Amino acid sequence: MEVNEQLVDQLADLARLEFTPEEKTSIQGDLQRMITFVEKLNELDTSEVQPILHMTADRNVYREDKVVPSISREEGLQNAPAANDQYFKVPKVIKK
Repeated sequence: MEVNEQLVDQLADLARLEFTPEEKTSIQGDLQRMITFVEKLNELDTSEVQPILHMTADRNVYREDKVVPSISREEGLQNAPAANDQYFKVPKVIKK
């Protein structure tokens, strides 16, 4: 695949980017090198290679959910800048 100025302009438009002519030339060269590398990888025979689902053999270890004691409501509200006896008071952020 050939990376030309039109492709760079199209990608820049899709990504909402603006490039100077010097940057376009540099990016065009970088993209061409990347595509050449990927095309080189496509030459490899991977028919015998099993696909990998995970990069490591580690598994997610779940812990058992347990109810544990926590701080009381009074302790939680103790250092609040504004609160009543049950809730934190916060400034209104949605205007109707």
